[in-house]
Amino acid sequence: MENTIRVERAKKRITQAELAKQVNVSRQTIHAVETGKFVPSTVLALKIAQYFGVMLEDLFKLEKSDFEKTAK
Repeated sequence: MENTIRVERAKKRITQAELAKQVNVSRQTIHAVETGKFVPSTVLALKIAQYFGVMLEDLFKLEKSDFEKTAK
């Protein structure tokens, strides 16, 4: 799943650690989500989107491969 968290962080000029503190997770979790190594829970995804003031679907985008994984 692609996301624009890094872009949104750059707009606000905040670090991964600062975002992590705002949404109550570790910096490592933010890094893993940004790089696509971890798919956040619905609650975490909503917290991040709300923090940035963007719609969830604008922050996270499903890729074709995401559909193929769930179809099996």
